[in-house]
Amino acid sequence: MTVGIVTDSPAGTALVEETAGVAVPPTSESPAGTAARARLEPSVADDAGPPTRSDARAMSKLLFERLKALEEGTPERQYARNTLIELNLPLVRFVAARHGSRREEAQEIVQVGTIGLIKAIDRFDPAFGYEFPTFAVPTISGEIKRFFRDNTWAVHVPRRLQELRLELAEARDAFTAEHDREPTAADLAARLDLDVAQVIEGLAAAAGYTADSLDAPAADDGPLQAHAARASFVDPGFARVEDLHALKPLIAALPERERTILALRFGRELTQSQIAERLGISQMHVSRLLGRTLAGLRTGLLAD
Repeated sequence: MTVGIVTDSPAGTALVEETAGVAVPPTSESPAGTAARARLEPSVADDAGPPTRSDARAMSKLLFERLKALEEGTPERQYARNTLIELNLPLVRFVAARHGSRREEAQEIVQVGTIGLIKAIDRFDPAFGYEFPTFAVPTISGEIKRFFRDNTWAVHVPRRLQELRLELAEARDAFTAEHDREPTAADLAARLDLDVAQVIEGLAAAAGYTADSLDAPAADDGPLQAHAARASFVDPGFARVEDLHALKPLIAALPERERTILALRFGRELTQSQIAERLGISQMHVSRLLGRTLAGLRTGLLAD
């Protein structure tokens, strides 16, 4: 990052000249502030090297003072804001390094952390007397954690279970280190003062963080097969449900007597003789009506 805060635009040059005169008088200025002032001078900006941590803090203080005094939407204020972002990018890399064990690329984490840095700059008020890093680090860290919570789970689970997963992972590591064995659900429940059912729910939710491909081989001692070969099967009930839905309009279109015969034969499971007795017709007539009705339904079903 170029340390000297210079720009080829007139707005940037004017801001540098104005910013250089904002700090406290030279008699009471700290060494860090003196160095910061020197870095802000246009005459030495081109030869300036990377700022130290104390220089960055002192320069940030000067820029926050200018940011507060400048009007929203002006080029000078935008220049000061952009310079603050560049000046404090090391904070983002510092926080991102804490999450280096994640699967995501480090550059993506830095980009998300930069969004948190921008939010911290827009919300920071030096009048409260806090140092900017004290305010910015939790904001950047929160933005990165929110990214992991909302975008890295293979299956979306409630935030409560996502947080419980982290607690269970820490408790499991601590228990294993103390007892040299894997804890049971009851062990974790006792350690975290939770119900066993809550622990089981949290462990089940933890499986939703990552997902394996169905084409990946199953990790066990059995024959080498993909997950899909073991987990997938055709349920015969699906075809029956489809047939029933397709038959509904066909049955509804039948005359009332044919619908009654179907209901008595397949609903109440009466014999043809019992149906004939109820309807006052011969058993042979019931047989002919039933055969004709079933043939018509079969034809309509296959055609559909």
